[in-house]
Amino acid sequence: MTRAKLLLTSFDPFGGSATNPTIAIAELLRDEYEPRGVAFAQLPVVGGEGIGSARAVCAELIKSLRPIVVVHLGEAQGRSRVSVERVAINLRDSRIPDNGGSKVADVSVVDGAPDAYFSTLPFRALLAACDRASVANELSLSAGTFLCNEVMYATLHASACGVSSVQRSGFIHVPQLPEQAESRGGPSMDAEESARGIAAVLEHLLGESLA
Repeated sequence: MTRAKLLLTSFDPFGGSATNPTIAIAELLRDEYEPRGVAFAQLPVVGGEGIGSARAVCAELIKSLRPIVVVHLGEAQGRSRVSVERVAINLRDSRIPDNGGSKVADVSVVDGAPDAYFSTLPFRALLAACDRASVANELSLSAGTFLCNEVMYATLHASACGVSSVQRSGFIHVPQLPEQAESRGGPSMDAEESARGIAAVLEHLLGESLA
């Protein structure tokens, strides 16, 4: 399999929704960025380390694709801006069950590992890239304690332990879609606008970090 420069992950729908904005974003970007060395993958909303979990699927993707950079995307229902996450914490604490029916509280992502890892993406530059694309954005200090945080933490931990090809990784949350907000309320952003922000992120990473 050809080595990827960058792996961009999305998530399955969850929480009773029939869709996930990260899937729509990936579909909008795939044709332009796959030929430029970006691999796209959709992760299951299943926690833990077992077969078929988001972490296990992601680890296998990294092993086979050997990307230099990993950018995880996730949905944040209550947010109105593209949110670049700064930190992942060593905690799994579910407000709702995952798609496998599991709901956990006060559980470590990795037993005995550090309390937190900071994103190794150039987050200030990525925020500036979104500004130039006229996409509302923010720096976030909490990726939550559900699958988004778990996958971000696990990817950073593998790099810190030297068992991964990944040199830089992090997480970006995007708002829910307008059609989701119609049924459950809250702010939203259409897929095209979110995709424009993520495209700006990819352009920066491909043009500078991976030049």
